[in-house]
Amino acid sequence: MNIFIEKIKRGTKNIIGLLDLEKKLQKKKQLRVKLGVDPTAPNIHLGHAIVLEKLREFQEEGHLIHFLIGDVTARIGDPTGKSKVRPILTEEEVQRNIETYKEQIGKILSVKDISIVYNSHWLSKLTLIDWLAINAKVTVAQLIERDDFQKRLAKNEPVGMHELFYPLMQGYDSLFLESDIEIGGNDQTLNMLMGRHLQEQYGHEPQVVIALPLLCGLDGNTKMSKSLQNEIGLLDDPSIAFGKIMSMRDSLMESYFILLLKYNEEKAKKIVSTMHPMECKKMLAEMIVEKYWDAALAKKGRESFENIFQKREYDSAPPLICEKEMYQIIELIQHADPSLSKTAAKNLIQSGAISFNGNKIDDFHEKITVKKGDFLKIGKHKIFTILGTKDCV
Repeated sequence: MNIFIEKIKRGTKNIIGLLDLEKKLQKKKQLRVKLGVDPTAPNIHLGHAIVLEKLREFQEEGHLIHFLIGDVTARIGDPTGKSKVRPILTEEEVQRNIETYKEQIGKILSVKDISIVYNSHWLSKLTLIDWLAINAKVTVAQLIERDDFQKRLAKNEPVGMHELFYPLMQGYDSLFLESDIEIGGNDQTLNMLMGRHLQEQYGHEPQVVIALPLLCGLDGNTKMSKSLQNEIGLLDDPSIAFGKIMSMRDSLMESYFILLLKYNEEKAKKIVSTMHPMECKKMLAEMIVEKYWDAALAKKGRESFENIFQKREYDSAPPLICEKEMYQIIELIQHADPSLSKTAAKNLIQSGAISFNGNKIDDFHEKITVKKGDFLKIGKHKIFTILGTKDCV
């Protein structure tokens, strides 16, 4: 048991209730371990992989994993780290995003052995009287203590009432599921503590909170996030994932070795400091793609990258079959990389990161006529070779 606890402690940022965890393991053969994910976008990304791998450690010991899909909370939007009110998603948007989740978590967890639950199944049944009773267990000070709310209030920026409900809803999820443990990113600590608080208020055994470090996104400024579009999605094409890793800042490599490949700090520092940055990053990209996709695809991704970006052999770039002969440039960019929003595509154009046949595009209204042999470059490390229109292939 002590060996298992030491294993669980590895790679965590904080564990709140460690003594409670020891007691729970002594009393129960199977603990309920919860992870909540809001389907605000179709892709789960490598930042989530860190949390999923910690869940797998519990799964391998026979504990019950509650993979909670927040189909209600997603419609509010988690205010954590947000400098403004998030737009509320429609039910259709949420359902569309949910469809892809099972395939993605199956890369890391044994899907047949987990319990996939939706918080709409209980949250939608709560009446106003129920919510008043829940609200009576929490103070206003508890709800607005988070840094993002304090910063917004200090600037006289709005904090929506619905945003204050988010931690209450997440906390109630833990109460309803009788969670023994909740796992999440370190930025979720206050939300997870709300679950612990509500359980105590209702006379339940409080859950243990396991907070994990955050993976920095490709921009090098903020955590990896679907909404910030700085992520590597588990459903990304492996060649795209390889290219994304190659495009990130050199300063991120050490943390990626530690958080995704489980290197200790000493080993990660030595590799990054002694290898040429380009070779180091290619090795990192190949190892990550091999781990989360496939060894053969990782090797192919490396060869493709070297051919395109080092040997300038654009014929080996990923093929792009077009549906028609003429596109607006933003439409073509999104056809090549569906993970990019219109706003992200515009930002790339404005920053000079888009070129077609070697010519930089600076007008996002520009119309492009495509033919076989053309190539589109998106950012530093994404190039697509046009095979021609669908009818010509």
